[in-house]
Amino acid sequence: MQVTAAVGAPVKPAPRFARIDRLDDYPRWLDIVQRVEGTEPHPDDEGPAWIVDLGSRVGPLQRSKRLRMVRTVCDDPSEVRFERREHDGRDHSPWVLSVVIDELEPEVSTMNMTLSYGGSLFGPVLERLLQREIDASRPRLLAWLEAG
Repeated sequence: MQVTAAVGAPVKPAPRFARIDRLDDYPRWLDIVQRVEGTEPHPDDEGPAWIVDLGSRVGPLQRSKRLRMVRTVCDDPSEVRFERREHDGRDHSPWVLSVVIDELEPEVSTMNMTLSYGGSLFGPVLERLLQREIDASRPRLLAWLEAG
């Protein structure tokens, strides 16, 4: 499953990048990200690591997932990528969040975010949930980016 969203705003790429290159502040604008906590990187990690708690309610059911995410690409001010990296010896479904920022004009940029999930546990329910989250979070993200 892959969900992509684009957000355009009157913000230069560099200040925008500084707001999204770490996962710490994602809970401020994206409700599905309930908690983020920095964690020690493993020797095999490409960059800093975080424990991320995802969660949402679907009808009467509360679903949650804890992921260990590592920043694998950090090309300031244009691209950042986070990938699931567990070091417990078990197989885990991949989760990848990539963000690409393009400068459209000197004071305007667009941010394209793509979330990929390689598992089959949630199926179309997750895709609908993520689309709903994206639509709800867009105004909060824009306000947060413009305030920075």
